[in-house]
Order: sequence, then C-alpha cells, then structure tokens
Amino acid sequence: MTDKPATTYIVSVFDKPHWRTVLTTKDKAKAEALAKEIGDKVQIEEITPKPKKR
Repeated sequence: MTDKPATTYIVSVFDKPHWRTVLTTKDKAKAEALAKEIGDKVQIEEITPKPKKR
C-alpha cells in the first residue's frame, strides 16, 4: 500500500465564457506540448489524489 497516487494533468483552453478541457493525461510532457501548440489562454492543472489512510 505504498504506491504513490498518479498525477493527472488537465490542459484547458479559455473558450468564452468558460474554460474548456482539451486533454486529460498522465504524461506531463504531452500536456506541456499541447499547451505550447495551442498558445494563448491555456492552463495546465495538476491533480494528485491524496493517499487513502486506514
């Protein structure tokens, strides 16, 4: 039970009037490459679940 929770990267682009998710991946390089390709008004969120305590 010492497995590290996997980080998920969410790439979103601003599409008026809301942010729209374009890609959800576990690969940080892929997320950064897509964000660079899109250009303006892009955000990358990192989500790492907390380990369960028992």
